[in-house]
Amino acid sequence: MNYWEKKLDQIAAARKKQGTLYDRKELRSIRGRHRRWEDGSLKKWLAKVPERSETFENPSGLPLKRLYSPTDVAYHRYAQDSGMPGEYPYTRGIYPTMYRGRPWTMRMFSGYGSPEETNSRLKYLLKEGETGLSIAFDMPTLYGIDADHPRAEGEVGKCGVSVSSLRDMEVVFDGIPLDEVSTSMTINAPASVLTCMYVAVAEERGLESAKLRGTVQTDILKEYAAQKEWVYPPEAHLRIIRDMILYSTKHLPQWNYVSISGYHIGKQVQVPYRSWLSL
Repeated sequence: MNYWEKKLDQIAAARKKQGTLYDRKELRSIRGRHRRWEDGSLKKWLAKVPERSETFENPSGLPLKRLYSPTDVAYHRYAQDSGMPGEYPYTRGIYPTMYRGRPWTMRMFSGYGSPEETNSRLKYLLKEGETGLSIAFDMPTLYGIDADHPRAEGEVGKCGVSVSSLRDMEVVFDGIPLDEVSTSMTINAPASVLTCMYVAVAEERGLESAKLRGTVQTDILKEYAAQKEWVYPPEAHLRIIRDMILYSTKHLPQWNYVSISGYHIGKQVQVPYRSWLSL
């Protein structure tokens, strides 16, 4: 039994102690129909058309039943488990009216060549209606390597913008109102450095860092399991990320300091993230 299966069992056990949202008589009726379905229609069909596998799982490795019904959510506590939009536990959206009040942020993954070229592209996108920025960095930047390093030869500015210094960052965001847009940066190993550069650019313009909005990916465990773009051993990286989380919590309240990229990892995500969450 994996971690999430144990968690689900614990949640189910706790919910059984609570009151139910459904009529108990109706639940008993549904359970009876379920048994009759298994002994009747299902059994006859399986005799003619066996299933492709004895078990089926979702991408997280959790077993999938053939049929789900109100009996599976009978002990759901509406107030605690669903809540209201814009209120804890935020399962129904982080804002009370969500997209009825404003559309989602529209941002295109952008960045190529020099800081000047990328700056021109970002300004064009904002002019055409983009409401947020999403920055792509080249391979040397993703590895924390300067553009003039021998290992960066042939890769500078190819899959994203080259940022080796604070001056490069200033050029990328030249003329862009950082207090009016949110900026997403797909960066992991040097995420703390790029965050510092972004804050420095804002402070040079007299902007309050507390008003900055945006995201850095900072998903270093995904790099070890999937994309392989790291700089330090896991322990060192996690300590740097922890320091960045503490700083951001205190000084960058609107900054998303980690964006988990589970789609890169699939089942490999389970073990390392359990270790991370325990820190």
